[in-house]
Amino acid sequence: MGAEERNEKKEKDLERMTVKELRAVAAESADLVGVHAMKKAELLAAIKKAKGIKEEKVPKEKVEKAAITTKALKAKIVELKKKREEARMAKDKRMVNILRRRINRAKKRTRKLSQA
Repeated sequence: MGAEERNEKKEKDLERMTVKELRAVAAESADLVGVHAMKKAELLAAIKKAKGIKEEKVPKEKVEKAAITTKALKAKIVELKKKREEARMAKDKRMVNILRRRINRAKKRTRKLSQA
């Protein structure tokens, strides 16, 4: 096992530790001060800096949402309203409520798109 692999393994172990465990590790290091007031993210950064572990931030892949047009949203609203009426005729109050909320959200999205 190379030095890099050990560092990576140690880094993963640090990520999984609780705050109490991280404070204990930080307390062992003489150059770290105020570890009891630090939060987990601050403790991790301080420990990694003290031990010389590289902190690589892996960018989260952006999930691209399909571009929805106002026209498509309005067509969806019309479809949802038809389903809501069918649910009303069937006296399914639960489904009526669900569809009402979906319609409401779709309307809000159309307003957001028109402002942008």
